Amino acid sequence: MPKDKKSTIKVQGTAITIISHKEDDFISLTDMVKNFDGGSALIEQWLKNKDTVLFLGIWEQINNPDFNSIEFEGIKNEAGRNSFYLSAKKWLKATNAKGLIASAGRYGGTYAHKDIAFEFGSWLSPEFKLYLIKEFQRLKEDENRRLSLDWNLNRTLAKLNYRIHTDAIKTHIIPPSITKEQESFVYASEADVLNVALFGKMAKQWRDENPLREGNIRDYATIEQLLVLANIESMNAEFIRMGLPQSERLRKLNRIAITQLQSLIGNVNIKKLNHGNQ
Repeated sequence: MPKDKKSTIKVQGTAITIISHKEDDFISLTDMVKNFDGGSALIEQWLKNKDTVLFLGIWEQINNPDFNSIEFEGIKNEAGRNSFYLSAKKWLKATNAKGLIASAGRYGGTYAHKDIAFEFGSWLSPEFKLYLIKEFQRLKEDENRRLSLDWNLNRTLAKLNYRIHTDAIKTHIIPPSITKEQESFVYASEADVLNVALFGKMAKQWRDENPLREGNIRDYATIEQLLVLANIESMNAEFIRMGLPQSERLRKLNRIAITQLQSLIGNVNIKKLNHGNQ
């Protein structure tokens, strides 16, 4: 089984594993049949059904550009005969399908893309399918809620550090006698130091490139970028107090941003922030 993010839902007393694989959700068919008479044999019984083969083929043709349609035609022609046999592994090997995952071992079994798993649920029991969909949706809502909370927490942290940043600008850069318009220009210029260091572009450049989006470049930042933004805002405030010129600060902050992003991307704890606790 690939090392993908795993979650568990409970449907009518049955614990069912869900894995996020290549940005898609796959549900364990092996778990789904645990409390049904026939157990795992039901999966192969379902797979040999001609309607199932047709459904799987159509799903792959829509979602999988590498699907072997020639092999599929051969399987489709055989489906429905008494001697016809089809396992998940045979289907995957013959057609290069992507909608099923089959693996051995303690944590193995047969997994199906959620579209296919719901179809299998209908075949098992319409009632079971409805509860499965309900619990799956609840899981996704919880994950989205956690993601939103984590993102807003880091956005708030960035805003707090922005106050430290602007205070340093006001104390050490803005002259005593200056118009409000000139003051705004200085703040915007320093904000763009951070934008260029982290995002590689100024706020106006981003707006020109995204005329249909509301908000600003920071509203579309990832959690990793927000964490780095909070750090470099504090560092820039300190660099300002040290009297470093803007060009030097920009070079330093850009190097720091690159290093920190490289450290954060792929970090297990950041993945948990992005996807919620497993």
